Amino acid sequence: MSLESWVSPQLIIQKNRTFSELRADQGWVLWLERRPEDGGRHVVVGRSHDGTIHDLTPQESDVGTNVNVYGGGAWTYRFSEHGIEVIFSDRRRGGLWLSLQGHTSQLWCAETGSDGKNGYFADLAFSSSGKEVFCVREVHVGDQESAQIVSVSSDGDISVLDERADFYASPRPSPDGCYLAWIAWDNPHMPWTETRLCVMSLEERNTPIYVLEGEKEACSVMEPLWDGERLYALSDRSCAGHERVWAPIAFVRSENRWRDLNLPHAGLEVGLPAWVFGQRSYVALPHGELLVRGIKEGFSQIRRYSPKAGWRNVEWGGTPENVPFPLNKDEADFAWIDAPADHPPSLMIGRPGAKGHRFREAWHLPEGVERADIAVPRVIQCETSDDIGPVRALFYAPAHGKHCVKPDAKPPLVVIVHGGPTGQARTDLSFKVQWWASRGFAVLDVNYRGSTGFGRSYREALNGLWGVRDVQDCCLAVREVVKQGLVDPARCVIRGSSAGGLTVLSALAQSDLFVAGTSLYGVTDLRGLVADTHRFEARYLDGLIAPWPEGEATYLERSPVSWPEKIKAPVLFLHGDADKVVPLAQAEALVGKLEEASLHVYPKEGHGFRQPDVIVDAFQRELAFYQRVFACA
Repeated sequence: MSLESWVSPQLIIQKNRTFSELRADQGWVLWLERRPEDGGRHVVVGRSHDGTIHDLTPQESDVGTNVNVYGGGAWTYRFSEHGIEVIFSDRRRGGLWLSLQGHTSQLWCAETGSDGKNGYFADLAFSSSGKEVFCVREVHVGDQESAQIVSVSSDGDISVLDERADFYASPRPSPDGCYLAWIAWDNPHMPWTETRLCVMSLEERNTPIYVLEGEKEACSVMEPLWDGERLYALSDRSCAGHERVWAPIAFVRSENRWRDLNLPHAGLEVGLPAWVFGQRSYVALPHGELLVRGIKEGFSQIRRYSPKAGWRNVEWGGTPENVPFPLNKDEADFAWIDAPADHPPSLMIGRPGAKGHRFREAWHLPEGVERADIAVPRVIQCETSDDIGPVRALFYAPAHGKHCVKPDAKPPLVVIVHGGPTGQARTDLSFKVQWWASRGFAVLDVNYRGSTGFGRSYREALNGLWGVRDVQDCCLAVREVVKQGLVDPARCVIRGSSAGGLTVLSALAQSDLFVAGTSLYGVTDLRGLVADTHRFEARYLDGLIAPWPEGEATYLERSPVSWPEKIKAPVLFLHGDADKVVPLAQAEALVGKLEEASLHVYPKEGHGFRQPDVIVDAFQRELAFYQRVFACA
């Protein structure tokens, strides 16, 4: 047994790449890759039929967009007689650019459009002709922001197709070029509360817009996808005998109207909350079949639908982070981002049930590290008094391998509170967990009520109760692992980022279970957050806390800055001074009012630490902080 952990600062600082937005088509695999060794630049990358890997966007570009702050969906592609053409938003140069095979790029549309307005572009889709691109445009005029569905022609002309909604996502043209589908929603809703699936004619663009889903019943619908004349989407509509979860629905145009095909219920939650653009949770296969990647009891699962056999589970030789995409129409091979609990994220090609071929890794395990050195999760369930089912948490016992610090018989516990709060605890291998589990800590990652992956009722259980039920659930999960004798009850600490920071501070005030807490770029003042936050989240708290400003008293009551005297345990605050989501002022407003607290500020760091040296420093500061607290206990 080693006295040191295999999760060293050097491992974290090394240039770890990330993969996202994988697609496959005509034998190619394409994905977006973030490269820390190049200043965090994002590149569209492709693997060709012969296995060679090519950059498909040029060196001078950084693929990304600031739409809704969180971005995503900043690129799309098409195959032409010239090769693969990629159109993308460029963070460095602004505007839309077209690249051919990554060798050259030409401006498609400037940031200041043909209408003289400034704006960013996201969620791109080529028209069937390739002569225009449909996208979401976020328009900036002075201090005012608005959103549009637009088409942008190859000469840079912008045509506004709709601008009546507050927010848009996923403009998708039908393969025959006759229709365009998209998602729209209005304040105070978020894309996971109430949205609409809209369709318009592209042949007669002044005709009325059809609302296919979200008008008769309030639901969250997202990810429209065409398969010939059929239009799919994901919706958490009501379905008799089933929990309301995101699941595929389908429509087809018949006799001048759109008809619901009434697909059978998938039986698991397909899809993720739409914090970013460009997510894909399912694909259409030949003969009316579908392949989906969903969540069941917190774990990834692949299911396949056919009109004859209905839904069935598919064994997969990996743990797909996204839905596997067929490389060709024959479905001989699929590509996916693999994100298992015991191996770094990888790009894979394989077949259902087979092991698969790993052709690119985000990073490499140090030499000699074995399975016993890596902590893997198991589900802890805790019953609540309501009728939505148990609270779930992922529990990681300390790793026991030769490259880990030897754990105590009853180890200390680190409780992780995920952000959002509309988010989820993930099972993939992460430094956030392994840093602690390889150093003798147990880890409890809580999917408190309000988390996604468990249906609409579970998600809505936090409505009006953020700062209450999330705290109750974290405490409930801690009591359960203490009762099972898995951890030392005298050495429990709690850490949370962003929205999770508020839960951390509330838990320290409401419970004596924790001897210390860490807030990473966390919320302390809900009134201040309403005043300072960006447009996308401007009304987010209406559902989580109360309508603003009518519910101002509740905002005060739930804000940690209102009751600093209740927080007796030591607190470490870690924050970036360039955070536009939760400004640094949030931490500064509270730290000086607490009995024992410290604040460390990272220059030029935003929301969610990105710089490797910052991530390492934050981990080391937090570890030293807990060690001091334990020594004084």
